[in-house]
Amino acid sequence: MSAPSVVDFPMAVSPAAAAALPPWPEVVRWLRAPERRHAADVLRATRRPFVQPRCGVGDHDRMLELLGALEQAGPGLLSVTIDSHTRLGRFDTAARVLRERPADLNGYPLPAHGWERGRDLVAAVGVPLEVRHGSPEARDLFAYTLASGITSFEGGGIGYNLPYCKDVPLRDSLESWREIDTACGELAAEGVLVDREFFGTLTGVLMPPSTSLACALLEARLAADAGVRCLSIAYPQSGEVYQDTAALRAITALAARYLPAHVEVHVVLHEFMGVFPRCPGCAEALILFGALTARLGGAAKVINKTTQEASGIPTAAANARGIRSAQLGLSPLLDFIALDEGLIAEECGWIQREVAELLDPVLEGGDPLSRIVSAFARGTLDVPFSASVHARGSVVPGRDARGAVRYRDFGGLPFSPAVRAHNDSHLRRGRPDLLAVLSADINHFAAGRSCERCAADPTWRA
Repeated sequence: MSAPSVVDFPMAVSPAAAAALPPWPEVVRWLRAPERRHAADVLRATRRPFVQPRCGVGDHDRMLELLGALEQAGPGLLSVTIDSHTRLGRFDTAARVLRERPADLNGYPLPAHGWERGRDLVAAVGVPLEVRHGSPEARDLFAYTLASGITSFEGGGIGYNLPYCKDVPLRDSLESWREIDTACGELAAEGVLVDREFFGTLTGVLMPPSTSLACALLEARLAADAGVRCLSIAYPQSGEVYQDTAALRAITALAARYLPAHVEVHVVLHEFMGVFPRCPGCAEALILFGALTARLGGAAKVINKTTQEASGIPTAAANARGIRSAQLGLSPLLDFIALDEGLIAEECGWIQREVAELLDPVLEGGDPLSRIVSAFARGTLDVPFSASVHARGSVVPGRDARGAVRYRDFGGLPFSPAVRAHNDSHLRRGRPDLLAVLSADINHFAAGRSCERCAADPTWRA
C-alpha cells in the first residue's frame, strides 16, 4: 500500500484511495440523509436478539444475488465480508484476481469494486450492512466503507492483528485503528453513529472468557476515548451454556465499569467458532444451541453458522438455513427454558474478577495504548495460540469436566491466588498428555454427539 496521505478525510488514507473517493463533506451528507438506516438504529431498537450472517463473494452481481437471497431469511443485519487480499492491503492483487478469477476471492474486494458499487449493495437490501474483514490496518477500507454508505465496521488493533498476523507491531495497528475511531467521533458530532464492533473471538480456539472480554474492552475503551458513541462487544460461544450465559451478561456490568456512561454498548455472540461437526444434524443442533445461548445471555445479536461450516464457505441456501435455524433458538416458544441463576451469578462474578485483574493494571494511569503494548510485551496480557510474535502465546487453555474453558497454564497473566485456586479447582491436574488433551478439547463438538445416528455409529461422524 502507498504511504498514507491525509487529504480531506479525518484520517490518513493512501493517495490512490484519496483520488478515488468522493470528498469527505459529500460522504457526510450522504450518511446524514434522512432516508439512510444505520446499524445503530437496528441495535437500539431490538428487544430480542436478531441474526446476522457472514457473507461475501468476489463478483459484484453474485454478491447482490447473495445479499438478496439471505435477506429473504429475515436477518436483522447483513454482512459484507472482505477478501483476504484486501484485508492485508493488497488492493492491486485483489483487483487483478477480480478481473481474472473472481471466484477465487474468498470475500468482496470493496476497494477494487469502488464505493459506487458499495452503494449499490446498500440500496439492494432493506437492512443495514456491516463490513467484516480482519485487517490490522484498515484506514483505506474504512474510507471506502463510509463512502459506500455503510456505518458498521468490525475490528480493532488487538483482535484484527494478534490472531491473524505474524509480525505487525501492536502499536502500529492500535494507532491506525485510533485514527478510524477518531473519524467515527467526528461523524458522531455530525449526527452519524458508526457501530464499531470488537472481535472478542480472537483466535476462536478455546478462548477463556476473561481473555476475550479483556481484549474487546480495551479496544472499546480506546474507541470511546477517541469519540466513538456506539460499541458492540462480541464474545465467542465456548459451548458450555452456564459459562457463555455468564460471560454475555458480564459485558454490561464490565462496560459500566470501564466505559463512559454516554456510549451505547451492545452485546454480540459469535456462534461456536471452533471445529464444527460434519454431520448436518449435529451442526444444526449446535447452531440452534448457540442462538438459545444468545437469548439466555441477553445478547442483541448473534452471528450464525451453517451446516457446511466443517467443509468450507457455505452456499447461499445453507447460509439462509443457518439464519432460520438460529431464529428457532431465539423463538419466544423456547422462553420456558431457564438456567440455575445461582450458578450463572457465581460464574459471572468470577469472570468479572478475572477481567478486572487483567484490565486494572493496564488502565491505572498513563496512555492506555502504550500500556496495552507494554502489557502484551511482558505477557501480562496474552492471546492463546496467537500467530503473532508480539504476543507471548504462553497461556494454555483447556476444558473442565463441564466443558467450560479454563486456564491450564496462566503464562504471565497477573491473576490473584484466589482466581488461580478457583480455576485450578475445576481442572484435573497431574501430567496429562497435553497434546492429546488439547486436541480433545478443541474437537469438543466435532465428534457429533447431538443426533442419534452419530451416537450409534461413530463412523458416521467423519
